[in-house]
Amino acid sequence: MLPAPKGLKQAPRHVKGQYHPTSGYHYILPERPSPRNIFQEMQEHDLQPQLNSEWSLGRFLVENLSQTQIDQFLKLEWSRPSFKSKDELFFFLESLPGRGPKWQCTEFRIKGYESVQPIYLIWRDALEVAKQLFANPVYANHMCYDPHIEEFWTSDGAWSIQELQSVPIIMASDKTPVTRHMGGLEMHPLFLTLGNIQSDVRMKATSHAWRCVAFMPTPTFLVNSDYQTLLQSRLWHRCVDFITSNLKVAARIGEFMVDPSAHWHHCFTPLISHITDLPEQLMISCFNKEAKKLHLSGVHLPFWRNWRFANPATFLTLEILHTLHKFFFDHVLKWIKEVMGHELDVHFRSQHKRIGGVSHVKQMTGREHRDIQHTIVPTMWGAAPPDFIRAVCTMIDFIYLAQNPVHTLTSIRNMTYALNEFHCYKHAIIAAEAQQGKSGVKDDFFIPKLELMQSFARVIQHVGSLVQYSADVSERLLITHCKHPFEKTSCQKDFVKQIARILDREEAIRLFEVYTLLSSSSTTALRQSGDPLINAIVTEDGEVAATETDPALSWISRINPEAQKRLHGPQPVHNHFLKGIVSDDARVTFNVTLNPSRKRLAASDLQSLYHIPDFLPVFYDFITMSGHADLNAQLNQLLFNVWYKFRIQLHSAFNERSIMPSQVVQADPPSEAFPSGHCDAVLIGQSDGNTRPFVAQVRAVFQPTTKKYSSMEVPAFLNQVFVLVQPFSFVGGDPEPLTGMWRVQRSRNVDLSHPRYGERLTVIVPLTDVTHGVELIPIYEGPLNKNVGCNMSMELFDNFFLNSFADKEMYHALAVALDAVETTSEPL
Repeated sequence: MLPAPKGLKQAPRHVKGQYHPTSGYHYILPERPSPRNIFQEMQEHDLQPQLNSEWSLGRFLVENLSQTQIDQFLKLEWSRPSFKSKDELFFFLESLPGRGPKWQCTEFRIKGYESVQPIYLIWRDALEVAKQLFANPVYANHMCYDPHIEEFWTSDGAWSIQELQSVPIIMASDKTPVTRHMGGLEMHPLFLTLGNIQSDVRMKATSHAWRCVAFMPTPTFLVNSDYQTLLQSRLWHRCVDFITSNLKVAARIGEFMVDPSAHWHHCFTPLISHITDLPEQLMISCFNKEAKKLHLSGVHLPFWRNWRFANPATFLTLEILHTLHKFFFDHVLKWIKEVMGHELDVHFRSQHKRIGGVSHVKQMTGREHRDIQHTIVPTMWGAAPPDFIRAVCTMIDFIYLAQNPVHTLTSIRNMTYALNEFHCYKHAIIAAEAQQGKSGVKDDFFIPKLELMQSFARVIQHVGSLVQYSADVSERLLITHCKHPFEKTSCQKDFVKQIARILDREEAIRLFEVYTLLSSSSTTALRQSGDPLINAIVTEDGEVAATETDPALSWISRINPEAQKRLHGPQPVHNHFLKGIVSDDARVTFNVTLNPSRKRLAASDLQSLYHIPDFLPVFYDFITMSGHADLNAQLNQLLFNVWYKFRIQLHSAFNERSIMPSQVVQADPPSEAFPSGHCDAVLIGQSDGNTRPFVAQVRAVFQPTTKKYSSMEVPAFLNQVFVLVQPFSFVGGDPEPLTGMWRVQRSRNVDLSHPRYGERLTVIVPLTDVTHGVELIPIYEGPLNKNVGCNMSMELFDNFFLNSFADKEMYHALAVALDAVETTSEPL
C-alpha cells in the first residue's frame, strides 16, 4: 500500500492507495460508500416496472412521434399502458435511473449591454459528465490510465504530467443553427470526451464517447455592429468558464472518480485539446482584429486563464479537416483545375471506380475531399507538367502521412520531407499560372493553412497523432446530438426548459436501453459470477474490428448476443476470420456467399457466360502444372459453381490487432452496362513463396463441383475456390519517380507456338493467394476521348498505375512499407 499523493491536499491521512501496472492508483476511502460504476448504481433500484413492455412502447413513442401524436395515440381505445398522456409518459421516462448529470437553464446578462432576446445557457456540470464517462463500463476495454506508447499517452504532453493520475479533457465546439422556427436559432454546442478513451473509439460520433455539456447562446446585442462579435466572444468565454469551473478545480487539487471496474482513482483533469475551426480558434485565443488595433486582446477573462496546464498554444491542436482537407479543396484542387481544365472531368469519368465530374462543384464534404485525393495524382498524368505533378504528389504525401493513426520518428521525418519537397517544386504552380487570386495570377504562397503545416511535426510529438483531433467528429456531432432535441419542442415561453427536459429524457433512454439488454443476459457464465456487469468487462475477447463504432453494441454482442439486435446503432464490422476462408498465413480471410451466383455450370457455359473461350485449356494447364495430369480425363465430368463477387478482409497495417472492414471484389460477367464485365484488380502473392507478387484482374470466381447425386468426388486439391485472372507485369524495377507509384502492363502470351499468341495471358490461382484488393488508374497519354467511360476503362488501356493513394492502409503498405528503411523505427 502506498500513501496518498501530495496533490491530495484535503484527504484524511489514513487514505491509502495501491498501484496497478495497467490502471494506475486505486484508493480505499473508509468514510465513503463502496465505489460503483454507472450500471451498478442502476442495479440498486427496483426496476421491474420499467422492464416490462411499457418501457419499449414508451421509448418508441418518444423517439418517433411528436408530442401531439403521442397524445392522440394514447387516447386510442385499444391502447392500455399505465401512462394515459404524454405528460405521464414523460414522467415515467424521466424517473428512470442512471440518466447522468442533470441539464439546467441559467439566464446570463452582460453588465451594461442589452440583447434583443434574453440570454439562456443550457448546460450541465462538465466535471460530473467527465466522471460519468470515466465510470462507464462500456469503455472498460478502451481506456488508458498511464502514459504509454500510443495516442496522446505517447506524447511529450502526457509524460510532462505523468506524476498525476490524469483524466485528460478534450472539448469540441462549433456554431450551428438548431431550429427553423423562432427565427432560425443559432447556438454554440460544447462537447466533451476523455483522452483516456482510445482514439479509434472516441473518433466515432456514434460511439457516444462524446457528451454534449452545453448549448451556448449566440445573442444579438443592441450595440454597434463593430462590437457585436467582441461581446459574443466575451459571453462565450464566460459560459465556458461557468460550465468548466469544477473541472478547473479538479485540475488543480484533484477529484476522486470511480473507474469502469469500480475502483477509486484520484484524478486531475488537464485540458489537452479543444477541437474547432480556425475562426473559433482565434476567438478562443482571444484574438480580435478591432481590439488588436488598440493593442488589446478583446477578451479580458478567457475561460482557460486559471485552468492548470492549459495553454492555447498547446490545446488548440492543429486540425485535419480544415487545415488539410479544406486546404486541398480551396487551393490544390483549384490549381489542378486551372492546369487541366475540362480534361480533369474526362479523366475522372474514365476510371474504373469513378468519382464523376468535379470541375464545377462549389462545395464538398470532407468525405468527397478524401475521395478526390485518392485518385488525383495519377489522374493528372498526361495533362499537367511533370514538376506540377510532383508538387501535388508531395502535398498529398504530406496529407496522408499527417493522418497516420500511429507515428514513428521515421514517419514524422517522411512527413517533413514531403512538405519540404512541395516547397522545392511549388515553382511549377507559379509557372503554370495556377495560383489565382481575386485580381488574377499570384506569384506568392501567403496561405495561412500552408504555414500551419510547418508546425505539424512539433505538435504531433507534443499531443500525439492529429487524426484523433479532427473536426470530422464535431461536424458529425452537430447532426447526431444537437438538432434533434430542438425539433421536438413547441414554440412556448418555456422553450429552454423543454430542451433541458428532452435532453435529460434522451440520455436516460439511451443508458437504460443498454442496461436492460445487459440485465436480460442469459449467459450462464455471467449468471454464475458474483457481478455480471464486472465479469462482462473481464471476459471480452481481444481481437476487435477497426470500425466498431459503438462499444456498447460490441459489448452487448459478446455478453448477450440475443439482445444485440434490439439495440439501435451501427453494427460492428463483421469478422470473417471466424468463419471465412483463411489464407495460409492467417493474415487474410475471404468470404463467398453460401449460395453461388450460378450453380453447376458446364465448362462451355462458363466460357460463354464470361466470354472466355480459353477457360478449359487454361484449367487443363493448371491441373497439369499442379502435378495431376492424370486427372485430365475426369475433368469433362466436372461442373462449376460461380460467384460474381467475393469479400476480402485484412488486419490493419497500423495495428495488427484491428480488423479492417471487408472489401468487395467484383467479378461480374459481361452485361449491357459493362460489355466486357465489371471486374476488379487484386494483388496476388503465390503460396509457394518463390514467385514475385503480381497484379491481376479477376475475371471469374469459381469452384469445381459435380452433378447432383453423382457418385464422383471432386479431387481434394480442387475442392476449394479459385479465381481466373489476367495478370499484369511490373514495368521497371522501381516506382515512377514523379508519382511514387508502380506501373503495370497487361501480360500477353509470348509463346509463338501458342494458338492465342499475343492475346492476354490468363491463369488460375487459388482464392487464398489473393493478398489485397487494389485500384488501377490508366496511364493517360495525351487528350482522352470524352466518350471513354468507367465501363470500358480496364479494357481500353494496357498500362496502369498501381494507385498507392487508394486508401491510407494501401498507402502505408505500398508507399511506406516498401521503402528501404535504414534503421528500425522507434515509436513515439
